[in-house]
Amino acid sequence: MMRRTLIALSFALLLLVPNQASSFQKRDHLTTQEVDLVKEAQILDKRIEVFIKAVERRVMVINGTSAANAKQLKKDAEKWGELPTGSRFELVGDIARIYDEAITNIDDVSTRDERNPLIPKALRKLATSVSQIMEQLKPLKAEAKTEADISSLELLNEDAEQILAAANKLPPEVVDKKAKKNDKN
Repeated sequence: MMRRTLIALSFALLLLVPNQASSFQKRDHLTTQEVDLVKEAQILDKRIEVFIKAVERRVMVINGTSAANAKQLKKDAEKWGELPTGSRFELVGDIARIYDEAITNIDDVSTRDERNPLIPKALRKLATSVSQIMEQLKPLKAEAKTEADISSLELLNEDAEQILAAANKLPPEVVDKKAKKNDKN
């Protein structure tokens, strides 16, 4: 009898105590407008561009550069909506999940059509973005204090390493000589 009571009490406590990890994962990493833009962008390289822009918007919030770009923000607000909100490390976690979604999109296309010419193009764009963003976010490492902050940075680092490693395996980019001649004329 006593054992059943203890089990029931333990179970009740587990239900009442909020789980910090699950509340962390319930956060949407894309705004509603960004989700719509991702759905509209059916071509891989265009979809990756949407992910990159979503990441750049979060970096603007993290670095506080939104005031300097007020005119551009007003223009972007029509298409992209308001800037995302959250703590700096919540936004870092969002960036990690956006990169993870981009990786998944590239993997999905690769699974269906390994020779799709958009895969290297999209991966190169993503790798360029990752390099730039990781450089901008380096100062945050010193500011990470909680386990959630450190976890967000580790997740971002893992995704960044995965993207850069995949991009390094790509063959050198082939420049189309005909297109280059047309650009010169």
